[in-house]
Amino acid sequence: MNVISPKSPLKSALGDGEGSVQVRLEKSIKIGNAKVFAVYGKGGIGKSTTSSNLSVAFSKLGKRVIQIGCDPKHDSTFTLTKSLIPTVIDVLATVDFHVEELRPEDYVFEGYNGVMCVEAGGPPAGTGCGGYVVGQTVKLLKEHRLLDDTDVVIFDVLGDVVCGGFAAPLQHADRAVIVTANDFDSIFAMNRIVAAIQAKAKNYDVRLGGVICNRSAGTDQVDKFTAAIGMDILAHFPDLDVIRRSRLKKSTLFEMEFSPELEAVQQSYLKLAAQLWAGTPDRSPAPLRDRDIFDLLGYD
Repeated sequence: MNVISPKSPLKSALGDGEGSVQVRLEKSIKIGNAKVFAVYGKGGIGKSTTSSNLSVAFSKLGKRVIQIGCDPKHDSTFTLTKSLIPTVIDVLATVDFHVEELRPEDYVFEGYNGVMCVEAGGPPAGTGCGGYVVGQTVKLLKEHRLLDDTDVVIFDVLGDVVCGGFAAPLQHADRAVIVTANDFDSIFAMNRIVAAIQAKAKNYDVRLGGVICNRSAGTDQVDKFTAAIGMDILAHFPDLDVIRRSRLKKSTLFEMEFSPELEAVQQSYLKLAAQLWAGTPDRSPAPLRDRDIFDLLGYD
């Protein structure tokens, strides 16, 4: 993996934005035939809850799934495994980064309904690059042939700041999915994520799959934004008590005690998984300028 500086002669070939410092993964590190989804969104918006339930929904449709958490907090797969599993970076550190000494069972753990779980982790605070961590994780999975029979890979990504490092999963993904709430801060973050997807789409196959509106009773603000830039809302999950309780119980929604409300949410996730598997339209929306977002959503 190479880091391309703004003065590098390779910068123009990468084409990821004027003055940017981007992480470029080795060409040999490719996922393979699996459909790959990268889930982004503002911090605390429910990306991990969404990713885990979506992983289970895919598995309920008969797909073989790997979920990769890409956040130093490493709790993406918590409800799937009922524990904080070791991160790839932590495990690599125990063997002094001699990757040949690792076995798949050192960093891959089976979660609910057969979903395979990996936590990439992150570099020590203030050092390193999240892109390196993502690259090493995919490289290990490839070397151990764990991607050969996989149907779906879901990257659950740190989303507050989309830097060149944490945008690295976009270089593997077929579709990026943004989780948002119906408020200004979430939509502002979504706009920056759209910009990152637009940049990566110049040289990679990733496209925007659509938006999941989460933890919101209404969608009027999200509707305004998506209409303005030409995005699709894939699903809407209101702020339901059953979703909150599932997290407290260290559980996915598919393990909870039956209720009509729960069944409706489960069906929504199954419908979302089927929609993503079938394929979403090839959208290439352009982000708004900051001032335009303020004007659109009624701020003075």
